Amino acid sequence: MGAPAARCIGEADWTLIGKVKNNPRIHIPIFGNGDIDSPQKAVEYKNRYGVDGVMIGRAAIGYPWIFREIKHFVQTGEVLAPPTVEERVNVVRKHLRKSLEWKGPIVGINEMRRHYANYLKGLPNIKEYRSKLVTLNNGDDIEAILDEIIVRYSSYEIEATPIELINYHEKCG
Repeated sequence: MGAPAARCIGEADWTLIGKVKNNPRIHIPIFGNGDIDSPQKAVEYKNRYGVDGVMIGRAAIGYPWIFREIKHFVQTGEVLAPPTVEERVNVVRKHLRKSLEWKGPIVGINEMRRHYANYLKGLPNIKEYRSKLVTLNNGDDIEAILDEIIVRYSSYEIEATPIELINYHEKCG
């Protein structure tokens, strides 16, 4: 059960989720979702509202590592280091290949363009590469730019930064 009002604007209202979970007539697992953007928040909300689990949505777009970070935090209480540049680029490559397989070269490449900013967030002066990635129309050319990114940023350690939850439903009506 999610927070329906949060689908369009604002923050999720977890109080409703907590009320459902704590209703003595409800005997099924209740999962909360909405605005979970860090391992700490996942644990905090699970404990505060008593839900059986949490679901991740927008925070996973371009940052699929949030799942392993939450799992690690739940198991150890420690914050896991963010993914390396090489890890990020490898996931971009896989995402690109799967997109091309599934949707073909035109749609696959065009739809990938919206994901590069999230995957590469936190790298200094990445705009030049991102600009190339969003204008190229050939998978091999994109792969070459990804190779350049790995070479340029191979020794760079990305700092953990808050995940920005983008409102993909701004025009809900």
